[in-house]
Amino acid sequence: MTRPNEIRLPADLVPGDGRFGSGPSKVRPEALTALAATGAGYMGTSHRREGVRSVVRRVREGIGTLFGLPDGYEVLLGNGGSTAFWEALAFGMVEERSAHLVIGEFSSKFAAITRGAPFLAEPVVTEYAPGKCGPLPADAAVDLYALIHNETSTGVMTDIVRPAGAAGIVAVDATSGAGGLRIDPTQFDVYYFAPQKAFAGDGGLWLALCSPAAIERIGRVTGSGRWVPPSLDLSIALDNSRLDQTYNTPALATLFLLADTVEWMLDRGGLAWTADRCDRSAEIVYGWAEARDFASPFVGDPAARSHVTATIDFTGVEGDALCAALRANGIVDVEPYRKLGRNQLRVAMFPAIEPDDLATLTRAIDFLVDALV
Repeated sequence: MTRPNEIRLPADLVPGDGRFGSGPSKVRPEALTALAATGAGYMGTSHRREGVRSVVRRVREGIGTLFGLPDGYEVLLGNGGSTAFWEALAFGMVEERSAHLVIGEFSSKFAAITRGAPFLAEPVVTEYAPGKCGPLPADAAVDLYALIHNETSTGVMTDIVRPAGAAGIVAVDATSGAGGLRIDPTQFDVYYFAPQKAFAGDGGLWLALCSPAAIERIGRVTGSGRWVPPSLDLSIALDNSRLDQTYNTPALATLFLLADTVEWMLDRGGLAWTADRCDRSAEIVYGWAEARDFASPFVGDPAARSHVTATIDFTGVEGDALCAALRANGIVDVEPYRKLGRNQLRVAMFPAIEPDDLATLTRAIDFLVDALV
């Protein structure tokens, strides 16, 4: 029997770029070239000086334009990624009780943080089985509603709409959806994400698009006397963001790659262009899976199938063997989310990933399935 890592694909079945990971994701080579071209003028310089602050300004202004933020909305940023921002939200945005939509591993993490916070009441959690989704009901006792735009672990995307009758703040985890999925800013108060997924950058940074109501909430909660670690204090993050800097030293390469990609998106038509591109990629991947007898989309409802993260179940062939054979040919990071425990592949379809490369990937899988069964 041929070992998976010994199978070699014909040259025409190898994508131009074999990076299909759901995060860290493919980084555009052009962005890396632009970063290298800065030489000693950027990397290794002070983040309090204009050389770096101008890049932060490009990020904040570019993000505001990309998402069409209404007047009064502000772009905040800080270190630590979305994981740290969950904790910052618990300290600085939830007043007493939060409600959480849980549809997978990542949406469950913020709920676990608020449940463990000794200064908050027990959160209200509405959970759906992996691969499925539904509404988050309004609750008069809740002051923050936690939604998720794209559940990276399962490949479910949701329509972001304020829960009917909700009076509290709406905070949306958009870590893998921002930049690739359409969004109406009037439907959220906080839309937060990290740059290592749809923005084709590196990790370690969080960004939060905040409405005037969210800005007011930050001031009220952090001014209430509740102790907040300075690195998680959203009022400090707000003050520093308005100065186009972060509270503590950021990764300068991460900032540069983000600024470059945001401008790349804007130059091509903004969020409408990126979302259309992800739509096209999703049509390629899901259309292929539905046409095969050995593959099928994990998410049953077509409307809930993510257009940035496809999860594809396999029958009659081992997903691990497929992943090993793909990796041996330079096609990497399509393994499923480890805790989901399914025989599947998880394929990123972020804006920086060429739809033509995804089409080539599907043909490569066809070839490998024939070779493995």
